[in-house]
Amino acid sequence: MKKKVVVGLSGGVDSSVAAYLLKEQGYDVIALFMKNWHDESVTISDECPWLEDSNDAMIVADKLGIPFQTVDLSEAYKDRIVDYMFAEYQKGRTPNPDVLCNREIKFDVFLDIAISLGADFVATGHYCQSDTQITSEGATVHRLISGADSNKDQSYFLCQLTQDQLSKVLFPIGGLQKSEVREIAAEQDLITADKKDSQGLCFIGKVSLPDFLQQKLKAKTGNIIEISDSHSKYQNPRYDFESQLDMLVYNSTKRTYQPTDGNVVGTHQGAHFFTKGQRKGLGVGGTPEPLFIIDTDVQENIIYTGQGKQHPGLLRRGLLVKQDEVHWVRNDLKLKIGQTLSVIARIRYRQPLEKATLYSEEKGLYVLFEEPQTAISEGQFVAWYHNDELLGSGVIS
Repeated sequence: MKKKVVVGLSGGVDSSVAAYLLKEQGYDVIALFMKNWHDESVTISDECPWLEDSNDAMIVADKLGIPFQTVDLSEAYKDRIVDYMFAEYQKGRTPNPDVLCNREIKFDVFLDIAISLGADFVATGHYCQSDTQITSEGATVHRLISGADSNKDQSYFLCQLTQDQLSKVLFPIGGLQKSEVREIAAEQDLITADKKDSQGLCFIGKVSLPDFLQQKLKAKTGNIIEISDSHSKYQNPRYDFESQLDMLVYNSTKRTYQPTDGNVVGTHQGAHFFTKGQRKGLGVGGTPEPLFIIDTDVQENIIYTGQGKQHPGLLRRGLLVKQDEVHWVRNDLKLKIGQTLSVIARIRYRQPLEKATLYSEEKGLYVLFEEPQTAISEGQFVAWYHNDELLGSGVIS
């Protein structure tokens, strides 16, 4: 009897080829399109990307001869993703909607729907891989592995998956290069073969994040303050923090900078619309080097900036993940209090993996990088790997 697979058909080339490959491999394939937005109180775009994508997905399913239907997950998406995003930005944090979307929607709500339809597996068009191994103790572990195409590897976006979820997921294109995926789509005359990749929010599409946020978060004029190198709290990013782990993180109960530390160089329309490391959107010119945001204070509605990518205020060697925000994909490798582990890690998608050490303490999991990192932002995810296997992740405090 054929194994049944429900594939999330998004209307893009990656999921289209994933569906084709699954059928070729002999699976009983069902295609579902996830509709995740129709809240008219928050306008996404004058265009209607989900309708276009749904039509493309339906055409692909028809071409492949597989059943197709649309499922409306908009209520769950609003509750679990959009409302969370607004709340986090209002606190001055920077959430990652793509990681959340995978954790809360694709591999939770959608997975439950697939299982209810009798599916043995769900499949997506992610550029990542997985396998199953038996440990020396005889335990079965499911591994999450980077995609073969290093330029498209999406394992970071799946950093919150669990062993149970991985046991039910297939990634048909994970071992392919993007060029190979488009080639297969063209050979099969799929309508998505030359379709551009989506650049918008997960499942929402064409939307400017600031415009999106401004529909729920009120604009409020505040000052942009420039901080010179000499006033940065982290002037020497190579200072040896290893014996003082608490020095790795900002004290969340205190502001890093005071208004008197620098000079007012402009105004903005709301500190909660901005994030650390951001350069565009400040509207301040005339400096020898571009201004980058080095910190935000949403309580006082102040943005602190510094000149150049190497400004000390942008650089930190470490971060903290609170214990209740630490997630291990590989539970068998979970650190006990007092233990350490050498890893490679990243704090954002497509960032090169950097050497780091994990320190598990009562307060949380400290991640100490060998080299200073730029614009570590609260609310984002740090993910750690061994070689090409993603071991775990956590929300940066």
